[in-house]
Amino acid sequence: MCGRFTITQSPEVFRDFYDYSERPNFPARFNVAPTQPVPIVVADRGGRHFQLVRWGFLPEWVKDPKAFPLLLNARGETLDTKPAFKAAFKRRRCIFLADGFYEWHRQGREKAPFFIRRKDRRPLPMAGLWETYSDASGGEIDTAAIVTTIANGVLASIHDRMPVILSREDVERWLDPTNENTDDVVRLVRPCPEEWLDMVPVSRRVNKVENDDAALMDAVATPEGALPSSPKKASANDDAQGHLF
Repeated sequence: MCGRFTITQSPEVFRDFYDYSERPNFPARFNVAPTQPVPIVVADRGGRHFQLVRWGFLPEWVKDPKAFPLLLNARGETLDTKPAFKAAFKRRRCIFLADGFYEWHRQGREKAPFFIRRKDRRPLPMAGLWETYSDASGGEIDTAAIVTTIANGVLASIHDRMPVILSREDVERWLDPTNENTDDVVRLVRPCPEEWLDMVPVSRRVNKVENDDAALMDAVATPEGALPSSPKKASANDDAQGHLF
């Protein structure tokens, strides 16, 4: 299971890329982990906006958040049918601000981390869903999950899933608040072209959340742990929504 990503470029780069109205200032992050505050881009009829949310989706109908599983991802194949995501997929789509992510290849008890990013080093638009959860006392928290799909050829040697990575042009279609035609939007849920991405093995230092520095993205000579073998095949019954990719 993968559960980390990076936000390393300057706030100005992300603002120019997504054209949201706010001017946030935030530090580089090299090891973003579940339940942490993460930035997303949302849109309404007035334009695009920067927003902070908790990484870990909570549907509005949940009675006890402590008894509900942590939804880091939303499986793309069932967005329009899963009760947890159906409403958000229709009306509350978002983009996670990111420029890379980590994935682990498992063989037995061994896991080797890899870092994936765009070859051109531009921002990596990861499709997401968001929801505002209100508790019994009236408190509110904004939450979000990353949408996933089957792995492309780059990722298939280490994992059978990957985030939905959109082109800059498709970001507009994904965020469009006036488009509630899920049949149209679901066409964007697909693996990105293989030629977009680089993947390198990295140090197992990334396994510890407290490690948060640029050296985490540096390639190592050989994978630290399991070695990639034949591509993993996605299972039709693999619907573990608590997993990220």
